[in-house]
Amino acid sequence: MEMISDRGESLTSQVHRALRQAITMGELAPGSLHSVAKLAERLQVSRSPVREALISLADQGMVAFERNRGVRILQTTAHDLEEVFSLRLLLEVPATFRAAQIITPADVERLRDALGSRDTFVGAATMLAHQEMDSGFHRVILEATGNRRLVGVVDNLWSHQKMRGVTSAGRTRQLADIHREHEAVFERIEAGDALGAATAMREHLSHSASLLLAQETGDSAESADDMLPWLDVFAALQVPGYS
Repeated sequence: MEMISDRGESLTSQVHRALRQAITMGELAPGSLHSVAKLAERLQVSRSPVREALISLADQGMVAFERNRGVRILQTTAHDLEEVFSLRLLLEVPATFRAAQIITPADVERLRDALGSRDTFVGAATMLAHQEMDSGFHRVILEATGNRRLVGVVDNLWSHQKMRGVTSAGRTRQLADIHREHEAVFERIEAGDALGAATAMREHLSHSASLLLAQETGDSAESADDMLPWLDVFAALQVPGYS
């Protein structure tokens, strides 16, 4: 588990980050039970910031308190994954549309840096490094909308996705394919093409969702599409030229 150090942030925030990372990386296994005291001992901090961090993680659906027993790491299911991607489609597609409309030259450069080269993306040393580059690209787009709460909500969805421990990278598709989809989003945003950027993001997320759900359920990717009831919500709004 990540050790706590002085990073100019509150102790509770540091503990929250350390616990969330331990959960998403499986160090604190799904279904396992832990006491506040033992977690505080492992992190070498007092119980108070651990308890506060766990309350926040409980609100986010990552843990649950059990009376007189401690806190249990919640297990996730394919249905949880379906909910995560339905929400990401609802939030990130219109956010990408908005970001492309108002993005500044400085944010375009930040997004270019977050995209990185295909070689760097493909050559990530660990799956965690890949996930951080992947989520970092999406985060810059969300930040470009100016909506801080949106960034926090999607970060939480990312944590749930990581908790499931699933990725299509290197299994049903290659890292280069994921980077290519990111490039398509970046190119449309850089060009100021809001509709094209939103369409590229929708295709990227729906592709990821279909592959991951199929991977988890054993169904075909086409069948997995039926598990995403919000897939065509943007089209239903009849945005001119959107299909």
